[in-house]
This record gives sequence, C-alpha cells and structure tokens, in this order.
Amino acid sequence: MARYVFITGGVVSSLGKGLASAALGALLQARGYRVRLRKLDPYLNVDPGTMSPYEHGEVFVTDDGAETDLDLGHYERFTGRPCTRQDNVTTGRLYLDILTRERRGEYLGATIQVIPHVTNAIKDFVLSGNEDADFVLVEIGGTVGDIEGQPFLEAIRQLGQELPRNHAVFLHLTLLPYIPSAGELKTKPTQHSVAELRSIGIQPHILLCRTDRPIPVEERRKLSLFCNVRETAVIEARDVSSIYDVPVAYHAEGLDDEVLAAFGIEGSPQPDITRWQEIAERVKNPEGEVTIAIVGKYTGLKDAYKSLIESLIHGGISNRVKVNIDWIESEIFEREDPAPFLEHVNGILVPGGFGQRGAEGKIKAVTFAREHNVPYFGICFGMQMAVIETARALAGIANANSTEFGPTDEPVVGLMTEWSRGNSLETRSSEGDLGGTMRLGAYKAVLDGTSRVAGIYGANEISERHRHRYEVNLAYRERLEAAGLHFSGLSPDGLLPEIIERADHPWFVGVQFHPELKSRPFAPHPLFSSFVAAAVKQSRLV
Repeated sequence: MARYVFITGGVVSSLGKGLASAALGALLQARGYRVRLRKLDPYLNVDPGTMSPYEHGEVFVTDDGAETDLDLGHYERFTGRPCTRQDNVTTGRLYLDILTRERRGEYLGATIQVIPHVTNAIKDFVLSGNEDADFVLVEIGGTVGDIEGQPFLEAIRQLGQELPRNHAVFLHLTLLPYIPSAGELKTKPTQHSVAELRSIGIQPHILLCRTDRPIPVEERRKLSLFCNVRETAVIEARDVSSIYDVPVAYHAEGLDDEVLAAFGIEGSPQPDITRWQEIAERVKNPEGEVTIAIVGKYTGLKDAYKSLIESLIHGGISNRVKVNIDWIESEIFEREDPAPFLEHVNGILVPGGFGQRGAEGKIKAVTFAREHNVPYFGICFGMQMAVIETARALAGIANANSTEFGPTDEPVVGLMTEWSRGNSLETRSSEGDLGGTMRLGAYKAVLDGTSRVAGIYGANEISERHRHRYEVNLAYRERLEAAGLHFSGLSPDGLLPEIIERADHPWFVGVQFHPELKSRPFAPHPLFSSFVAAAVKQSRLV
C-alpha cells in the first residue's frame, strides 16, 4: 500500500513547495522507490486555463490534455514521470463535480456540505490510482490560515487518522526570516504557523525551513521545542544557486532520511545522486555562454515562462554552456527599432501567447532574425507570427493576419473548427466557452524525412503537447513555400501544420506545439539542444 507525504506551506507563499516536493520525490526515486506527485489547488477556477499568466504563471499541459499548475512541470522534470489530469485538482473542479452529481440526484436528497461531501471528494482524489506507487507526495497549495484551503487541510487531517499507522507523514515548509537590525533568524513566524496547523489537528513530523543562512543550533532547538518535532526533523533549506542543486542539498541536510524515519522505515539503501551532482556541476562550470532574447508578452512575470526557462537551461547543459536570457517586452518593438535590443544576442525565441497586444513587435523580432541570420525559434504564437512575417515580407500578402485579432481579408492564421483526436472528431466554434476548448495535450506529427527537424529529432514521427486555438491556414501553403518557408511537419492526416523552417537560414524553426513541456535536465528536448547549439555557433561568428 502506498505511503503518503502531505506537504503544506506556512508564513508566506512562493516558498517553493512544488520544488521541494519534486526534490523529495527525486530523492525517494533515487533510493529505488516508485513515486507519484499530486497538487491540490484551493482556488475556485476549474483549472488555470483561463487565468492570466500574471495571475497564475505558466499553465502546464499534460499528455492527456489537462491544463494544470506549473508545479507539475517541476514534478515531471525532477522525476521523469509524466503527470496526468489526475495529478492536479482545484476547489472549482471539485465543486463542479459535486454539484453536477447533486443535480443528477446522486446524493438521494441529502444536504450537500463541505464536511463530509467536499472533504470526501478530496480524499477520494488523493487515494485513487496509486496502486503502482510506493510513495505519494501531495502538495497543498496556498498557505496555512487561508480560508479557501481549510477543506483540504481538514481532508488530509482525516486521512492522517484513517490511513494505517506509519502511512501518513506531514511535512511543513516554512520561512525563517533574517532581521538585520536584530542580527538573527526569527523562529516566531514558524511557531505561529505550526500552531495554526496544530489547532486544526495536524502535527507536522518535519519542518523544512527556508533560509538564506545556516540555522544556529539554538534556533533548531527552539523550533524543536515549540513546534513539537524532533531536532533532527528541523531541516535547513538554504538558498542555492540552481534548482538542480536542491536534491543534493536536501539529501545533505537529511530530508529523505528523516521522511523514511517518520514512516518507520529502516535499512533503506542510500540514494544514488550521482546524476544530480553531474547536472549541478555542468550548471556551475559551463565551458562558454550564449545570450538568447525571449521576446514575449508576459516578461514581467518570469513564472509565465517557467518551462521555457528550464528548457533553455537544459539546452545549455547538453552543450556545456550557460544560457543568459535577455527578456524583452514585445510591445517595445512597436515603438522602437529592434536592432539595439537584438544585435548582441545569439538567438531569438518568440514564445506562446494570446491576443493582439505585442503581436506586431513579435513580427519585427522575426524580421530581424531572418534578415540578420540570427537563430530563430518560434513556439506556438511565435510560429504563427513567423508565418505572417513571411507572408507579408516575402510572399506579397501585405494584409496577412490572424483572425484572432479580428476580421481580415487574408486569414493566414485562423480559428480551428475541427481536428482529429484518435478515432474521434473534435469540433469548436468562436461562440463556445474558452476554458478547456483549445487543442490540448499530446498529438502526433509526421516530419519530412529530408528536413532539418527530422534530423534534429532523429525520427520521422513525433508526439508533442499542444495548447492553442488558432492554426496556420494551409490554403496559403503554396505561396508561403514559394517564399522559402517549408512546412516540414504536419498532422498525420496532413490537414494541420505543425512545424515550419527555412532552408536559407542558419537555424529558423517554428513549431505549433510546446516542446518545453517535455524537456528534462537528463533528457534535454532535441529542439532546445539544437537551438542552443546554433546560438553557440552564431556567437563564434560575432
């Protein structure tokens, strides 16, 4: 039977529960255990799919088409285990399911209440589908004390009583702030946070304490005494230079040993963390560096591009270089010449996005990359802007545009109305709901065997994750290919364009999917490895 680690957060948000969960999962995995990670989000949205990137950050898409929290990206990158829609749930989704069942009469006239109906739904979600796991790590979003998080905390409290003895461990991630005027780390916020947990019946077994400096012995003793945990269970989680240092650092502090001890597990083999040490070494000691410009719409919040950032780091790891990212808000190119911003970079990446704001600036970034032979990588919206740029500048279609921005005489990019998913036909309309209605999840693509991307992948058929509502219009294919833009990847039925590239350019590739969602530190995505390699080559020409 699976054992459960429930991970809560206190004092402040954004302490890194997702990263801590992923690192612990990696350490248990390195000991030979099978792990599964799940995220409980207290917000009322059914999923983050319709939320602004500035509200929520990146939307991480799974193979089965779920729009989920960005922490699932950490889970996948650190453990290599693909997540599914059953690894993330929100209050909104739980209530939607419960109310749908109530409308159908499935509760036989009972009064629907938070306890037991909502808490039972949470428990059912946590416990289901874990037959192949030795450990299930369950992260509860938000901070202890949040009103919206109370049903989740009550549900895991109940599970702590209902699961067999030594099958539930509570880990609390907290902050030890340093007060310069006092010259010391303060433990009182953590004491209050743990007191809040204990007031609802949860006694943490382990404290994982975020700090920017070592925790003095006396402060450890104080936390142990007032929080009712063993002194060895006060784990220092000091700031590190790279997230890929975290598993090694946590193991050195004894986190995985303490978790196993809390379960009463003895004699477990020590984890083989060699590969994590090798990754950390490559990140710390690169043999060179390149600069990649990300010309985006949400650059004010880097978490909006979390997987993208990590994928570029992975591309750097595979090429033994450091990737410096130059963040550029695309709107600035609608007012100013792109040259001063881009002439020093070794590669230009235009990522996904929605809406007209900043689109013309992205098109100008494409023009600069094409005319100056700078490696260009367009992802989703970035591919569409590359196609529109070619249509306008080289194919003589001056009014080329996307119907996403309004009616146009030349809909080079248009709304998708139907597409195949397995043996079924998906259909959409412009009047439909926004949530969950895009082309979501893993779809296959067939590559031209003579193309650059086929060589990069080393395959003629691939599967990648999608998240988009608009597609390049293949009615323009002949005119675009005459202008040098080759459609090198298509859906298996040949109806949907997946990849474009230019043969007359050092490295110019656009993809309709999101390759960053499948990149891992130990298995960098081939497109990112190749893009960074092209940037390295370009840096030597400057």
